[in-house]
Amino acid sequence: MPLFMDRHDSLDATAQSLAEAHQLDLKIQSKYGCKALTYWYDQDKQIAFCLIEAPNRKAVEQMHKNSHGLVPNQIVEVQSNIVEYFLGRISDPESSKNSEQFINETAFRAILYIDCKSLVKSPASVNGNEFGVRYIQNKLIRPALVEFNGIEIKIKNEGLMASFTSVSKALKCAVKIQKGIKEISRKIKRNKTFALIGLSTGYPVTEGNDFFGETILLAKRLCEIASDGEIVISNALRNDYEEGEFKASKVSVRIINPSQEKFLNMLMDLTEQVWNDENFDVEKFSRKIGLSKAQLYRKLTSLTGYSPNEFIKKYRLNKALKFIETKQGNISEIAYETGFINPSYFSKCFQSRFGILPSKYAGAID
Repeated sequence: MPLFMDRHDSLDATAQSLAEAHQLDLKIQSKYGCKALTYWYDQDKQIAFCLIEAPNRKAVEQMHKNSHGLVPNQIVEVQSNIVEYFLGRISDPESSKNSEQFINETAFRAILYIDCKSLVKSPASVNGNEFGVRYIQNKLIRPALVEFNGIEIKIKNEGLMASFTSVSKALKCAVKIQKGIKEISRKIKRNKTFALIGLSTGYPVTEGNDFFGETILLAKRLCEIASDGEIVISNALRNDYEEGEFKASKVSVRIINPSQEKFLNMLMDLTEQVWNDENFDVEKFSRKIGLSKAQLYRKLTSLTGYSPNEFIKKYRLNKALKFIETKQGNISEIAYETGFINPSYFSKCFQSRFGILPSKYAGAID
């Protein structure tokens, strides 16, 4: 049976009254072919999310309407394993089964997105272990997630992502990872090793239909505009970031403001459509995004540190790196696939960006 999560906004309720509403759902759920599994409630924000097995969305609405009258603002279909990854459970916690205990657990999460790169130029090891992205993930990143109570989210060939209930712990985890990678890079200078990290926050069901979709997308995009070794965080985390606490770490942390966040989403929406078009140029870029070339240059360099041409080139090269790692064609095929005019120019740009020829990098990861 399909699994749905709904969102209830602007509730004038207590944790106790929400628990009572959940019990009312349980009493009549079978009438609508539903199974009310659990819920999350943020009393400060007055927002609740319910997890329900049901034949369709209409059944969820009818069950709520006829049990307590709290009709959802939105309902999306979800996968049980994904819900458990992000929220930690898919049923009522044991403590809530005691009539004197109520769920007052928020579904708000901090999402950490990490793109770690280790470009091996020559054989190297750390304490006798093979050195590379896998080493960093297993020996540094995953232990840091455990230390700061992060839950790793499985994603395919797109870096590493984790969910945190605590914004502060997510920030501390990101800083520890960047410090650890800097230390590894200091010890092994023959390899170019760095991580790009983006951090955003949000709720599981928003305007879109994807579970935590907007939050994940923003975290990934913040990661994509990060400089080597930098942590970029969304404006929503501004009040949680205490500069003094993290300044001593000597890790670069950047907060983008609301206007930059809006521009970033416009920029990436367009870039993801045209990045591999070799005929796409700055004039077309500025026209499609609705800015003059001067405005585009100013906004883009302020946000990313790159000119429009440099930004597109960097985006293409990062895509090419992923294609090489996942063996999606030979070097010539990848060059053309990622929008470069010829393999020779691609190799030159790749070496300038990553410090290694693409052919040598492909050979190193075989």
